[in-house]
Amino acid sequence: MNPILDSGDASIYEVRTKAQGPRGALPLTPEMLRDRPSGDIFGWSQNAGMGWNPALLGGPEMLILSTHGGLRAPDGEPIALGYHTGHFEVHLLVEAAAREFAHLGAVPFAGYCSDPCDGRSQGTTGMFDSLPFRNDAAVVFRRLIRSLPNRAGVLGVATCDKGLPAMMMALAGTRDLPTVLAPGGVTLGPEQGEDAGKAQTVGARFAHGEITLEYAAEVACGTCASPGGGCQFLGTAATSQVVGEALGMSLPHSALAPSGLPIWLDMGHRSARALLQLAKLGLATRDILTPQALHNAMVLHAAFGGSTNLILHLPAIAHAAGLPRPTVDDWARVNRSVPRLVDVLPNGPRNHITAQVYLAGAVPETMLHLRRAGLLEKSALTVSGTTVDAQLDWWEDSERRHTLRKLLRERDGIDPERVIMDADTARAAGLTATVCFPVGNLTPGGSIVKSTSIDPSVVDADGVYRKTGPARVFLAERDAIAAIKKHQVQPGDVMVLLCRGPLGSGMEETYQITSALKHLPFGKQVALLTDARFSGVSTGACIGHITPEALAGGPLGKVRDGDMIEIIVDRNALTASVNLVGEAGHAVSSLEGDRLLAARAPREDLHADADLPQETRLWAALQEVSGGTWGGSVYDAEAILKVLEAGRKALQG
Repeated sequence: MNPILDSGDASIYEVRTKAQGPRGALPLTPEMLRDRPSGDIFGWSQNAGMGWNPALLGGPEMLILSTHGGLRAPDGEPIALGYHTGHFEVHLLVEAAAREFAHLGAVPFAGYCSDPCDGRSQGTTGMFDSLPFRNDAAVVFRRLIRSLPNRAGVLGVATCDKGLPAMMMALAGTRDLPTVLAPGGVTLGPEQGEDAGKAQTVGARFAHGEITLEYAAEVACGTCASPGGGCQFLGTAATSQVVGEALGMSLPHSALAPSGLPIWLDMGHRSARALLQLAKLGLATRDILTPQALHNAMVLHAAFGGSTNLILHLPAIAHAAGLPRPTVDDWARVNRSVPRLVDVLPNGPRNHITAQVYLAGAVPETMLHLRRAGLLEKSALTVSGTTVDAQLDWWEDSERRHTLRKLLRERDGIDPERVIMDADTARAAGLTATVCFPVGNLTPGGSIVKSTSIDPSVVDADGVYRKTGPARVFLAERDAIAAIKKHQVQPGDVMVLLCRGPLGSGMEETYQITSALKHLPFGKQVALLTDARFSGVSTGACIGHITPEALAGGPLGKVRDGDMIEIIVDRNALTASVNLVGEAGHAVSSLEGDRLLAARAPREDLHADADLPQETRLWAALQEVSGGTWGGSVYDAEAILKVLEAGRKALQG
């Protein structure tokens, strides 16, 4: 017998076509039957059919959306794996919130849109869907919200690089309802071994003889030390959690909580309470997400040394909320005025993991220092129903603060004052401002470098990084990482990676290159220029987001092997330049570079990746007319429709 066609199990034929159905009666009223749409009544029928007590259906309907992925048994044993740890445990937060809603008389609903893992797709064609997925997920979340017609509020639970920004965009766009964000937290660090950022470089280090096969196998196995939460470094996932709390969308001290622990589950219960309180107070998302909240988010990003990917995500959140999108000038202004105060992996110098930053006080502790410096908008409202100022007053004298900071000292032997510092202490410890935006003849539309993470040993005594070196040009990330592994990239080289912007690869992330350069002995002597983007854990003299991208006619697409490129990054003044200054190994000047670029045509070998999905090509076109990458890579319906109408008229002659 073919077991695919027939299992041989006779019990499967015990089939019924009818069931007794739920007992009781729906709490209908004459007014409901006369005036309400049929969907409202049949929705209650569905609720009773799913087992909810029909007598309790009159409570407010509260929607919980999450990025949950995978399937676990009640004891935690994996039945089906998720894409990543970041969404593997969030169903526990959903359950905690749902039970709290029910306990308080509300009717909880739960919906899901899972998310991919940038770590899993590094170096693969899966990365071509990464950034576009964010927009898709935000659309799905918004459709799910609207598809529950009587929702009285929305609680969003998400953790990682694309799912969390997508959730924040969806909540931001739900302007007339109360919404709360419950971040999915972080994984614990391994007691022995390597963090999840360094562990992703075992291939490059093995190829250079830095580690053995046995060592690589062991550290790669143990790096994700617990089954849930985002990675242990301040990458895009952790930075998004910080920014969400700074926006006032999350409860105080919710970002970076260790996933799966009681303090994390407690946040799920309290987030449900907060949402019901907002509904009772008549406060909606538009009352929380204001220009003042946006200012605070940018300030916290700078103070933490956050991922450069938030330069893409925060404008998208602002756009969804109906607020002006932050510009490059806005980011530059904030980063010049706000010192970095947090010593966290990967920025250093001591590289504390995110769970340790949480114990040190994370967002509210950092805000205390920023409040004293006069850098916060203290009157901004938060989902706690109070102002930032009132929250910080509570935090400063709270049992929670003193207990957790004491725990960090006693268990990990770490002084919390050396994790989150005042400006003078941070400056003395070598912490520098977070990002700056290089300009020059190769970056006329702008670019970005995480200046604080350039290795101090290659920075001059005056705080300026200076480098002039020959270009090594690559048109695919796989060729670039192969050259590193084969010892074909040398100290002093400037790697130039082309055709990896939105039109070429969906603006893929290139962490396997930047991480290899960080963890190979000669890597700090190599710079990288690209129209791609970087992982939030990337470090070094890596300049990305270069616009216009090569395939859009940007001068980066004219660079040849052996061209001399000059990079200057002033980490104090936060100014930087990237210029072609010569060719064939001979440096002259930026004026000569201007002349060379003006005389050259773009390289003939420029091309989009052959595996670029059609959906990503469509995303690239739509986001370009909506403001491009500096505008958050959003979908601006009015701008898109205007271009389509102009095109239709042009085609009609």
